[in-house]
Amino acid sequence: MHIHILGICGTFMGGLAALAREAGHRVTGCDAGVYPPMSDQLRALGIELIEGFGADQMALQPDVFVIGNVVSRVRLANERPKFPLMEAILDAGAPYTSGPQWLAEQVLQGRHVLAVAGTHGKTTTTSMLAWILERAGRSPGFLVGGVPLDFGVSARLGGGTQKLFVIEADEYDTAFFDKRSKFVHYRPRTAILNNLEYDHADIFDDLAAIERQFHHLVRTVPASGRVVLNATEDSLQRVLAQGCWSELARFGAGGEWQAQGTHDAFDVLRQGEAVGRVAWALSGLHNQMNALAAIAAAEHVGVAPAEAAAALAGFRNVRRRMEVRGTVERSGGPITVYDDFAHHPTAIRTTIEGLRSKLDAGGHRGERILAAFEPRSNTMKLGTMAAQLPWSLEQADLAFCHSGGLDWDAAAALAPMGGRARVAGGIETLVGQIVAAVQPGDHIVCMSNGGFGGVHEKLLSALRAAQ
Repeated sequence: MHIHILGICGTFMGGLAALAREAGHRVTGCDAGVYPPMSDQLRALGIELIEGFGADQMALQPDVFVIGNVVSRVRLANERPKFPLMEAILDAGAPYTSGPQWLAEQVLQGRHVLAVAGTHGKTTTTSMLAWILERAGRSPGFLVGGVPLDFGVSARLGGGTQKLFVIEADEYDTAFFDKRSKFVHYRPRTAILNNLEYDHADIFDDLAAIERQFHHLVRTVPASGRVVLNATEDSLQRVLAQGCWSELARFGAGGEWQAQGTHDAFDVLRQGEAVGRVAWALSGLHNQMNALAAIAAAEHVGVAPAEAAAALAGFRNVRRRMEVRGTVERSGGPITVYDDFAHHPTAIRTTIEGLRSKLDAGGHRGERILAAFEPRSNTMKLGTMAAQLPWSLEQADLAFCHSGGLDWDAAAALAPMGGRARVAGGIETLVGQIVAAVQPGDHIVCMSNGGFGGVHEKLLSALRAAQ
């Protein structure tokens, strides 16, 4: 089969392309501003990438067009369609489907799907679970919205007699013609509900609307399946109150799965009994909770908690999750630059809290954290959560916001932080502000769900030039 993917460089669609290629299909695709890291991964697989969404791509005559949710029926100011290829597909009556639907029919059918849903931590928890199963000899397939360092790829078909497939289950909508959440297509037998907050203000009116979508996912889990649920989240309790027909495994305070110890070394308790121990390089309560969820899910497919916990000792996380991009030596201590995917206020706060905890525990109490971020997600661009930014940045010593492209006043939103917050309309200005403020021993955390204008390398170059 020849499939042509519209929006191929997104993390989900790029992973789907890799799976289709591995399955023996001919794969081509297009996107606007074909960009790494997915473009590099796809080219390495021999997948032809086309720049833009021109109608001339109809000449490829694929068996089916697979449509990413970046595609819409939007028209530009001159009334020309933003996606002329989609218009041509519709005019010709050519076969098309969504990415989640194609995946469900061509890859997930007949497999035991383990789906990881939640507002935060999906990518990390999916990677943890895949790594646990890999170390246990289960050879799982997986599709992750990032690149796990332990695998080096974002997706693979996998093997093994259990036919396990671990997938990051996103609540964002499927396509312009299918407004259901992506995850309702996956039909998991094991489902992790990691947490649930308001997000995606561009498609959901309120938290209750997202809770309904999460319940749609719960409805698809069979009676022999397992729902692994964060016991500390009121929103998830409301989801369950709408009905649950599967085995339930709760984790966190109030649940049967709990942790005892520090965030980087803790016993895993099930019903109060120690069943494993995790000692690893990760930090933060959020990662401890992610670990409990992954261990409880792995147990459902036969991996003992002690074995799962031991596997996590070697877990190396995912690219762009507190990934050290470089250090610059200074008399008095090195300056470290990190890259992190955090973009929701809660994720920003959790990331900074995790680093603060790690520094304090490692004897680096007093070293400063400088948070550089851009409100780039659709929700943040709308300004829906702007008022939460000072709260999210409480534990940062200084905060630097890239305000380019925003329709709301970032300086006003950050005013409660006083002189601890700076705002810049351009990347170069932002870099200049940080370089002027930095001190030996500082930790600079750059947070965005996009490329952030290459700020990491620009910062490192500017810091080295200033030596």
